[in-house]
Amino acid sequence: MAPLRTLFRDTCAGQIIYYLSGHRFLRHPEDEPDFKVPEKFLPDKNQQRGSDMVKRDQRSASDRSQHPSTAHSDSEETIIEDRDSSRNQVDGSEEEGQDPNLVDWYSEDDAENPLNWSVPRKTFVTFCICLITTSVYSGSSIFTPGVQEAMQTWRVGQVPATFGLSLFVIGYALGPMFLSPMTEIPAIGRTFPYIIALTMFVLLQVPSALTNSFSGFLVLRFLAGFFGSPPLATGGASISDMFAPDTRTFAMGVYGLSAAGGPALGPVISGFAIAARGWHWSMWILLWLSGFALVFLTFTLTETSATNILVRRARRLRKLIGKKELKSQGEIEQANMKPMDIVQMTIIRPWKMTLTEPIVIALNAYIAFVYAVLYCWFESFPIVFLEGYGWGLGVAQLPFLSLLVGSILGFAGIAFWNQNYYRPLYSKLYGKVPPEERLYPAFVGSFCYPICLFWFGWSANRTSWVAPVIGAAFFGIGTTCMFMSALNYLSDAYPRHVASALASNDIVRSLLGAAAPLFAGIMFRNIGIDWGCSLLGFVSLLMIPIPFVLYKFGPQLRKRSKMAD
Repeated sequence: MAPLRTLFRDTCAGQIIYYLSGHRFLRHPEDEPDFKVPEKFLPDKNQQRGSDMVKRDQRSASDRSQHPSTAHSDSEETIIEDRDSSRNQVDGSEEEGQDPNLVDWYSEDDAENPLNWSVPRKTFVTFCICLITTSVYSGSSIFTPGVQEAMQTWRVGQVPATFGLSLFVIGYALGPMFLSPMTEIPAIGRTFPYIIALTMFVLLQVPSALTNSFSGFLVLRFLAGFFGSPPLATGGASISDMFAPDTRTFAMGVYGLSAAGGPALGPVISGFAIAARGWHWSMWILLWLSGFALVFLTFTLTETSATNILVRRARRLRKLIGKKELKSQGEIEQANMKPMDIVQMTIIRPWKMTLTEPIVIALNAYIAFVYAVLYCWFESFPIVFLEGYGWGLGVAQLPFLSLLVGSILGFAGIAFWNQNYYRPLYSKLYGKVPPEERLYPAFVGSFCYPICLFWFGWSANRTSWVAPVIGAAFFGIGTTCMFMSALNYLSDAYPRHVASALASNDIVRSLLGAAAPLFAGIMFRNIGIDWGCSLLGFVSLLMIPIPFVLYKFGPQLRKRSKMAD
């Protein structure tokens, strides 16, 4: 694992100290007096005078030859964003036809390449991404135990009071279209947008906790979701920055647990406080949770974007050598990037894929349905456990933990499948695995939803509380299997436009998830938990064929598509 000094250097706080100190503290290899500039970047023999611009003595560099190397032939399979191909490029010689002014990795095993980081470092950064994801996602549901009190305080009906949940979800559905483009700009990277967005999220919790205005509270909830969205939209991309396809499934599974665990933990961590001190305390708890995450991540979350790492390397080399022609691939592409290109990538293309790509349409429909069911739980659980079984407000939130337990079980199954099936297949086919192989966990997940919904609906308030809790756990199993399969399948099927494909999925599922609580409460109270869950169960039965159809016809659909590979 890299020294702690190196790890801290690439964090938000470390980069600030580096620039404010005039590059004297937390120095990079290019800042050290004994750094040897690769020969390909030095002035040629006809421009010996240009060597006067070299800041340090580089004469010994002529005695050292840089062995040319090329990226692995399968490296393009790891591309997860439109402009991330530079992550796998390695410096070569001019004889190999590469631009001598192009700043890439110094070697195939360059330690600054996120794909080459040690397992402990990748694990720690994954933990950081999961922490920020859980902190923000828990904010969506943390208010739900206080809905009844809010109705009495503001004298509003249940549907208006539920807007505190729905507007937060709408906020993080729309936020990525306006905020996530920052993470696509090579000069900015991912870490600073994460920290800036989380800072705004933390600050918004203070007025949210203090306000007594219903309309003001709703506006603040929307803004919190809006500013909290970048980590939710691009967290998966950060994971993919570090992991090759054969190990990405495991890492994405851990990330998926944090995404599923956030909404499940929200009511659990706020229920007892709301019962004792009122709904305002849900916002104070969210402030403490997200505030801790902000401080911790400012000093520990390192940059994972390969394009940003190479942009900063190019700046250091230009300053060292005085050769303005040195550019990274990200800088070249950024120079040619127009505002309309960003609009096309973040707004137009996701909606175009939503409406024209059969694979995207099918998976969006399924994942949106799953998201809708997830947010329906926040209306059905209080009816079952608070009203039906007569539990206290705090205790009635504990059954949400069954969703988390189910997600952990689902993750364990996916990890076993990945280790014993996908990774051997990946090695056997030299990385050329058809994207449809990612759908096997979805086969299992598709059957979990009808089991969950019929089991929960017809056991609730008729049997011991244990029965509906076990039934709800199947939802966690299915969600982990379905989410991981869908997101990995989209990433593999649309490697050139994966950011747009995932943005499309995020927008559609979030909008339906935001709408679900508005009708779920009315539905469950009018037709009952049993028939309400059965209605959702029948829809889930109709959804079962989707992963099987995509597995069979996916190759033909991708072949006809102009966006898929």
